[in-house]
Amino acid sequence: MSELKMLTMSEIQPEPVNWLWEPYIPSGKISMIQGDGEMGKTTVALAIAAAVSTGTALPGGFAFDAPARVIVQNAEDSYNQTIRPRLEMLGADCDMIHAIDEDENALSFTDERIEQAIIKTQAKLCIFDPVQAYFRGANMNSANSVRPVMKHLGKVAERHDCAFLLVGHLNKGSLRTRAAYRGLGSIDIYSAARSVMSVNKLDEYTRVMVHTKSNLAPKGAMIAFGFDPVAGFSWQGECDINADDLFNGARQTQERQSDKAQRLILDMLSNGAEEAAKILHAAEMQGISEKTLKRAKSELGVYSFKKSERWFWAMPIETKFINNYEEGQEGHVKALSPLTLLNEKNTEVI
Repeated sequence: MSELKMLTMSEIQPEPVNWLWEPYIPSGKISMIQGDGEMGKTTVALAIAAAVSTGTALPGGFAFDAPARVIVQNAEDSYNQTIRPRLEMLGADCDMIHAIDEDENALSFTDERIEQAIIKTQAKLCIFDPVQAYFRGANMNSANSVRPVMKHLGKVAERHDCAFLLVGHLNKGSLRTRAAYRGLGSIDIYSAARSVMSVNKLDEYTRVMVHTKSNLAPKGAMIAFGFDPVAGFSWQGECDINADDLFNGARQTQERQSDKAQRLILDMLSNGAEEAAKILHAAEMQGISEKTLKRAKSELGVYSFKKSERWFWAMPIETKFINNYEEGQEGHVKALSPLTLLNEKNTEVI
């Protein structure tokens, strides 16, 4: 039996929190940045790495005392074709950024090479992207498997005053689902992080980083950044939009797509029935998904009917397709009800 040891709170000396980037990334702790695909979370993580490697200030005016070394582990992208070019684009000092070679032996969070690499390089930031790639040998959906792994990782970070930044994907939950429950794997991954940032879309070329969890300080301001495929990445500073507005913006984007689909349908059916294939093609050209288009079709009460082996769409009061008397000419529409149309030979309505 282990000997009982007791601690009295008055005997414990308070210690200040050291920061890599206050209040977003504490030193010696685990932090996370998460988001849906194509939101720029990897680019944000690399932008932070670039700033650390050169001692450049990050948004909020927080500057480093001196450049520091960084370890970047990425299990999804090529170091040759993606990671180094992106770091160079972000102005990083690539002599200050390292990676553990995983070609012969894949890395896991419990691998002793992580601590060895920190000791060798004196790194102050370690990035793991994506988090699920480094739970090898452990079930990331099981709390009993996740807890000891995250505890071990936290101890390594604390021993060397190194900030660990985990990059995570989100599941397909609702936009209103709390961030804690949208991360892949057990909620214990989220719980182990002292700070969590979520990346979301503000508009086509602007993203925003939201400080969704902060255990060691008040949450920081939202930070906007440009994510333009031509102009590249750029920090745009603090953003005063609140979380509800951000959600509403995402919802309004979806609504705009729905409105766009409805306008397209009304446009193409303004002179009568139209071939479904043509409408689908027009939607594709405008970047409207088939799912959004069919939802708009249902909301407008548009009917589908089949004539001469081809499918057509028509508004509710215009659901009859009649062949012209002259062979080879296009058909025209007559205002008859769907019930009447059902009686027409070789015509099927859905």
